[in-house]
Amino acid sequence: MTFSVAVSGATGYAGGEVLRLLSQHPQVDVTTVTAHSSAGTRLGELAPNLRSLADLTVQETNPATLSGHDVVFLALPHGASGPVAAELPEGTLVIDAGADHRLRDPDAWARFYGTEHAGHWPYGLPELITAPFRTGSPTKQREDLAGVSRIAVPGCYPTSAQLALAPGLAAGLLDPEDIVIVAASGTSGAGKATKPHLMASEAMSSMSPYGVGGVHRHTPEMKQGFGDASGESVSVSFTPTLAPMPRGILTTATARIRPGTSEDDLRAAWDAAYDSEPFVHVLPEGQWPTTKSVQGSNHAVMQLALDAHVGRVIVTCAIDNLAKGTAGGAVQSMNIALGLPETTGLDQEGLVP
Repeated sequence: MTFSVAVSGATGYAGGEVLRLLSQHPQVDVTTVTAHSSAGTRLGELAPNLRSLADLTVQETNPATLSGHDVVFLALPHGASGPVAAELPEGTLVIDAGADHRLRDPDAWARFYGTEHAGHWPYGLPELITAPFRTGSPTKQREDLAGVSRIAVPGCYPTSAQLALAPGLAAGLLDPEDIVIVAASGTSGAGKATKPHLMASEAMSSMSPYGVGGVHRHTPEMKQGFGDASGESVSVSFTPTLAPMPRGILTTATARIRPGTSEDDLRAAWDAAYDSEPFVHVLPEGQWPTTKSVQGSNHAVMQLALDAHVGRVIVTCAIDNLAKGTAGGAVQSMNIALGLPETTGLDQEGLVP
């Protein structure tokens, strides 16, 4: 069976990455691409890399244009997805790559985004542990994705951070009240709009922090996921930085260990969480993640170490912010919702050099 697909925000980085992955998916047919400022333009003029879709004409983003498809991807700015999604048929699988439907707490949404809360949808991070586990197999988010008609794709930073620490929190090995996340992202994470600080002459050969002091909008999303995994109150300090590369996120996540926790305990928890996962990998001991190794792929790679001197675990996780951090996770979640094999269309390896 082939599913008809529309992609909104198709000329941005996230929408373009969705199209790149879908162009290689054997069971979808991309029939509609939409955007605002570039409506009426041939897609190949704006995205010459998408040769198989080049002859599609970009249309206006509105419910009428997007209706009538089996699947609709919304790769729109924060605050723009909610009104469009509200007008789409319930029988259409709608996948929001923006932030509008990620948070459960309306107050947290209002505090960090300043607009009306659009509601909460099932969270499109299949590998995320969603409940504490002490023995047996962990409960994961994929169990809530099968057959749904609405999916909220995680933010790129929360994808890497939650995957990094959820196993230890769910196993009761970490103190959820002292989580520290420091992450570096490539410039594509800021979107395609022209911004002076993203010019090559400004961003290359330089690193800089931003959103410092607990104000970054991905903070409540991390807190929500860590709270689900641990079943306890959570405190998160998150500092993002801009790195001089187009793609990739390297996240370093740390938390205090519970008394009596050994490095063997930690490794056992991470192995239990990810040994059977096709896209999330704990590297062999002594090998550390690099962003280049996952570029262009839906894979996440991580390594952990116990700093016994201060009683903290350090987990470093690398993803491609546009692939696993956005579009890859969206396509993976689509596969689950439609009853397709989860890895369909996502067999790309990392691009090196």
